[in-house]
Amino acid sequence: MRALARTRTDLRTPQTALIRTRLTTTLVAFVALLGLGLGGFALTRDGGSAALAASSNPATPGSFTGYGFDQCLAPTQSKMDAWLDNSPFLSVGIYISGNSRACRSQPNLTPTWVSTQLAKGWRLLPITLGPQASCQPRFPRYNDDPTINPDPASWWSKAKAQGTLEAERAVTAAQGLGIVPGSTLFYDLEGFDLSNTNCRESALRFVHAWTGRLHELGYVSGFYSSASSGIKMVDDARVNHPGTFNLPDVLWVARWDGQANTSVDSSYLRSTGWTGGSRVKQYQGGHDETWGGTTINIDRNFLNVGGGSRAATETHCGGVTVDFPDYPQLSPGTSSPEVRALKCLLREQGMTGLRLNDYFGTGLRTAMRTWQSRNGFTPTDKWLRGHWTALLARGGSGWQKQGSSGASVWRLQRALNAKKIDAPVSGVFDYATTNAVKSYQSARSMPTTGVVTPDTWKVLLAGK
Repeated sequence: MRALARTRTDLRTPQTALIRTRLTTTLVAFVALLGLGLGGFALTRDGGSAALAASSNPATPGSFTGYGFDQCLAPTQSKMDAWLDNSPFLSVGIYISGNSRACRSQPNLTPTWVSTQLAKGWRLLPITLGPQASCQPRFPRYNDDPTINPDPASWWSKAKAQGTLEAERAVTAAQGLGIVPGSTLFYDLEGFDLSNTNCRESALRFVHAWTGRLHELGYVSGFYSSASSGIKMVDDARVNHPGTFNLPDVLWVARWDGQANTSVDSSYLRSTGWTGGSRVKQYQGGHDETWGGTTINIDRNFLNVGGGSRAATETHCGGVTVDFPDYPQLSPGTSSPEVRALKCLLREQGMTGLRLNDYFGTGLRTAMRTWQSRNGFTPTDKWLRGHWTALLARGGSGWQKQGSSGASVWRLQRALNAKKIDAPVSGVFDYATTNAVKSYQSARSMPTTGVVTPDTWKVLLAGK
């Protein structure tokens, strides 16, 4: 990963930081005992004092399969919004702690920034860049960022103490930003000489302690490193010393092969390790990208985390099928499964007097005309594709792009099928859905981004 800026030194001693963090942890536990729970709260620090602040933020990144980027300095809100509307990315790496990070000053990174991105659908990847491997020649970077202590005494106890402390500092920073327990915090260990025994073994104990302490504090352990050094180190430990070390839950592999997937050469990371949605791959290094007229210098990533993007199964009217590859025009007197689906969907929109069968009769005609009138259409006895599109899109909202999942994606895919644009209905915004959205946008002279914005929903809800 890259770093671009420098700011003031954190003057707290490790002992003071440890005491403060443990007091914070005790307060969190006390809140939980009161029945308030952790999911609705975050701890913030002002001048070293902990304060309880309400937070409704979700754990991040959650379950997700899609594109991400990381950049040293957290982008401004205007840049984030431009990229949300136009780019393929839906996750962003942010440096939240660590004395060895270059971006110590993060003027944009506030609790409001974090909650705003999460509310809009961004998945955040919080990063700590603290003590680095003792044989990494580019560190220490300043006069207050010691490297990992390579002393092998007492099973590298000094390195483990550093890993524990860094985890506690990361949790304090995360809670101050409203990044709630259950979120994944990533440790950035830059590439180093894997053949240096004490350097490697101390780094492994550091990661072991980092992971164990994060688990104790209710967070998921993430680990970023180059495929040939840190990643190979933890995978070798998994295979050669099973059960000996606390290993990270999620690996973020730096492997600049240009391939947007989570595959890695098995000589570095075996295919049996971190499977089932526990990987991120940084597949392209620093470069400029421009989306929506806004340029940011980024690394590119592909994520498959939390088991990957998935959507809960939807049930309508006790089991009525509403998913079809096509939604044809319907007329009075006809019978079909699509008629039953229409009745069900109109029921869900508050229309009454509908019997759930396949026949298009008087009751459906009345309900249909009422719905058309209420939603800006000229009432007619025929149910047209534009009506289908508007009805199926109702309830969809927000920004949806590759990796999104859930109710709005179900609605989007059905609405696209009503326009005879093939979008397999799964509730997960996949590559096929991206192409379907681009086809829809292109046919309507809209920006062909493959991203569904609130403006796109307006067009869909108008039946156009």
